[in-house]
Amino acid sequence: MRAEAQNNVEKIQKSLELLKQRLGWETAQHRLEEFDARMEDPNLWDNPANAQKLTKDRQALVSALDTYNALKQELEDQVELIELGEMEEDEEVVAEAETALKALVDVSAKKELEALLDGETDGNDAFLEIKSGAGGTEACDWANMLARMYVRWAEKRGFEVDLQEETPGTEAGIKSATYQIKGPNAYGWLKSESGTHRLVRISPFGKGTRETSFAAIGAYPVIDDNIEIEVNPADIRIDTYRSSGAGGQHVNTTDSAVRITHHPTGIVVTSSEKSQHQNRDIAMKALKSRLYQMELDRRNAEVNALHEAKGDAGWGNQIRSYVLQPYQMVKDLRTNHETADTSGVLDGDLDPFMEATLAMQVSGKSRADARSDD
Repeated sequence: MRAEAQNNVEKIQKSLELLKQRLGWETAQHRLEEFDARMEDPNLWDNPANAQKLTKDRQALVSALDTYNALKQELEDQVELIELGEMEEDEEVVAEAETALKALVDVSAKKELEALLDGETDGNDAFLEIKSGAGGTEACDWANMLARMYVRWAEKRGFEVDLQEETPGTEAGIKSATYQIKGPNAYGWLKSESGTHRLVRISPFGKGTRETSFAAIGAYPVIDDNIEIEVNPADIRIDTYRSSGAGGQHVNTTDSAVRITHHPTGIVVTSSEKSQHQNRDIAMKALKSRLYQMELDRRNAEVNALHEAKGDAGWGNQIRSYVLQPYQMVKDLRTNHETADTSGVLDGDLDPFMEATLAMQVSGKSRADARSDD
């Protein structure tokens, strides 16, 4: 086997070993048998919350086992093809198998990263908040661009996207928007996006000057019934009001929008896209999500310090710069991951940035640092 192919085999084997460790391979089959036995309990759904958690945990284990077995089988198949091709001196077969191995390196590395999304709420759906910052109309337009970017990212992953609230800008774009992103590990991926995002470009509003705009992203896990977050009714104020609509037949004529203010923390959450009953439920879930995130931040102060130490260009928490003029570059200031494909990023190609951040959080160093160590 040629050196490059052997190197790729070793990389895949390393990823498989890490997946195996993360999975707890020695007890995985026994745990699956226990899950199956509990699923057969006729009284399982007497407690829907426990039943849903059991179903979710079982599916996560099955998915992890299937992923490991599929990668292992694919590796074995390609190695066998290379050996067969070399034995028969069939260069075409060898070349095809080596190409497949090279692709499998990327797949196994991605699955390895996904296996690290095993925090208490990493698997949950997410609330994503977008707020315009310094820069007036330019910033509102930038916030709108970011909203589109994240919606496109979610859609490419097959996630469901629900708009919960949107406040339009005075002249263009949006002042703020809140989405609920529903899909496997939605919060685990999006949590790395929290912080200030900076845009540098030529103004599209007739100024012809280079402008710098800021917008803030906040990602919070949707809290399910398995995580208890107590909210004292005396600590909150619930207001209803008419949400702004497009006008004409679509204008909202009832006080269906809901705003909840949490006095001890100053957190304000709103929902205006559904009925009043649905908006109240959504807003309360959003509040619990924010309160839970505050507790996570308190527990993980050292992780937050990575964000806060990266300069104060806008709101003191800048994580990424998007430069469209005088050159094109998107660069993450935490990991040093960068690309000149600005249009691709703004169209939702965010996975490399998210993967680099997750790898950094696990290893304690950026991918650039890791490459310099090789």
